[in-house]
Amino acid sequence: MVDLRVNVAGLELANPIMHGSGTFSTEIGQVIDINRLGAMVAKTVSRDFRSGNPPPRVAEVEGGMINSIGLPTKGLRHFLETQLPEYKHFKPPLICSVSAETADDFANMVADVSVPGVDAIELNISCPTRKPGGGNFALNEEHTHKVVAMCRARTEKPIWAKLSPNAGDVVGVAEAAAAGGANALTVANTILGLKIDVNRRRPSIGNKLGGLSGPGIKPIIMRMVYQCAKAVNIPIIGVGGIVKVEDVVEYLLAGATAVQVGYATFRNPTVMPALIDGLAAWCERNGVARVADLTGAMIDEAPADTYVAAGAALG
Repeated sequence: MVDLRVNVAGLELANPIMHGSGTFSTEIGQVIDINRLGAMVAKTVSRDFRSGNPPPRVAEVEGGMINSIGLPTKGLRHFLETQLPEYKHFKPPLICSVSAETADDFANMVADVSVPGVDAIELNISCPTRKPGGGNFALNEEHTHKVVAMCRARTEKPIWAKLSPNAGDVVGVAEAAAAGGANALTVANTILGLKIDVNRRRPSIGNKLGGLSGPGIKPIIMRMVYQCAKAVNIPIIGVGGIVKVEDVVEYLLAGATAVQVGYATFRNPTVMPALIDGLAAWCERNGVARVADLTGAMIDEAPADTYVAAGAALG
């Protein structure tokens, strides 16, 4: 039997597969067994009520979708009093995603959610429709280090820093997050994009710009996972474009310890257990006893030149 367990900065998961923040709620338990997940990742919560961005909030594109939800939330009190008790009915570890406008409030939020039932805290410092210093700290190395370090000082819980693919130097930002005390990195949030309704000659999204997700972005995020895994010595959670089990394996080979899935859930709400079963089957077929052994196991060398290889065979 394949051992699917992975360890993310001291937090043991039954398998490496979990939902991305904003794509999961306990209602999905009506169609899947939530207890099979590697972890649960709560929707991002901020201190106060947020109504989110104006509609339309989602638009399909070839190879994925653009969304600009705007991090709507009923606030911290609602999370602690209503949502958290619901999550406690399930076995997988709970990752609490938090957001804030300032570094000080980020640190305060981290302290406020460091309660029993929360197993790790994901810092959503990378919402693509927010500006540096206004929530999207991950566009800048200095801002990233500052907010992560301030959060680190306020909790003993594991901290996962969610990075932005829109940063000019994602590796530099990853190094800044690790230096600030992050226990793991979530790589990455969505890519800022634009879709235009040509009939109306207007943006398809109410907020004009939105975050691109889906299979079309996978090679870009895969490259970032690979680069970040080479640069830091903390676990990486790969996020972006996973729709089949081979995508999961690819992220692990590139250096990820675990993955988060979002877009595929909108296409197929039962994709999570299918990916878990598929991963076990893939490992069985390929003689992999432990999923953890796949992390960073890509053969890291260029393929042989086709013409050289052909000539050698003829000789």
